[in-house]
Amino acid sequence: MNEPEYDVLVAGGAGVDTIVRVDELRVPEGDSTGVPPVYDYVAHTGNGVALGCHTLGMSTKFIDFLGDDAQGRMILDAYAETGLDFSRIVSEHGTPRGVNLVDAEGRRFSFYDGRHPADLRLPRTFYLPHLERSRHVHMSIIGHNRDMYEDIASLGVSSSTDLHDWDGQNPHHLFYALRSDLVFLSAASIRDRVHRVLHEVIDRGRARVVVATDGERGCHVLVRGESTPRHYPAVPPERPVVDSNGAGDAFVAAFLYSYLEDREISECALSGAVAGAFACGSAGTHAEFADPTVLRGAGERARAAFLGAVSP
Repeated sequence: MNEPEYDVLVAGGAGVDTIVRVDELRVPEGDSTGVPPVYDYVAHTGNGVALGCHTLGMSTKFIDFLGDDAQGRMILDAYAETGLDFSRIVSEHGTPRGVNLVDAEGRRFSFYDGRHPADLRLPRTFYLPHLERSRHVHMSIIGHNRDMYEDIASLGVSSSTDLHDWDGQNPHHLFYALRSDLVFLSAASIRDRVHRVLHEVIDRGRARVVVATDGERGCHVLVRGESTPRHYPAVPPERPVVDSNGAGDAFVAAFLYSYLEDREISECALSGAVAGAFACGSAGTHAEFADPTVLRGAGERARAAFLGAVSP
C-alpha cells in the first residue's frame, strides 16, 4: 500500500456561526435588547478539527456538502486563504448555520439549524478516493457520512469522532461511538455517569481510547484494558478567556496530533488541554488555533503542574 497522502481526513461538519455577545445566557424581559456587534464566522465541528490539524502542520483533507450561497462562498474563500484542502458537493439545502450566544465569561449556547435531511449521504464515489489516501479519518456526527464506516473498516484506516454533549443513550451518537477507534465527548450531560458511559463505549464498541472533556474541570480518559478512567486537570489559559466557542474542537485536533505521533496518553491530554485553553483567548468560533510552537511552549510551562495533578 502506498504511503498515505493525508495524515487526517475530516468528513463533514462545515458551516457558519453567528456570534451574539450577551451579558448572560438567558433571554431578558421585553422584546429586544442591544448587544455588541454581531459577526459571522466560518465554523462547526468538522471545520474546527480540520483547521486545528492544519494549523499544527498535519496534512489535512476536509470534505463535506456545501450550499451554493453566501455562507458557502464565505467558507470557500476562508479555506483558500488558509490553504486548507477542501472538496465539496453542492447541496440544494444550503450551508448549515448556527447562532451562538456567548456570555461575559466566554460560555456559550448554540442554536444549530441542522438543515441537511436525515437520509442525505456523501456518495461513495466522492469520499472513497480521499479515504484511500488517508492515514486517519475524523467523523463528524452529521449523519451524511454514516456509510463511510464500512470502507473505513475494510481499508484498515483508524478513525475518531466527537459526540459533543451526548447523553449516553441517543442512538444517533451511539452509532458513531461504537464504530470509532478514538471517541471524544463532553461530560456536560453525563456528569454523574462519566465513568459508566466511558466503560460502555469501550465494552460495546471498538474504541481504544475514550475522552470526556469537562471544561475547567479537565478531562477523563479511559484506555482499553484499564479499569479506571484517568482524570487530567485543565490547563490555566495564558491569556484572558473571551469565548469558549471552538475549544472542544481545538482539544480534539491537538489530542489527535500527539496521538498519531504515538505519544503517551498523558502527553495527548496535555496537548488537548493546552490547545483548548488557547482557543478560549480569541473571540468567535475557530478564529485562532495553537500552532506547534504555541503547543510546545505552553505545554512545557504547564507540564509539571499538569502531570502532578493526574489522578486515577
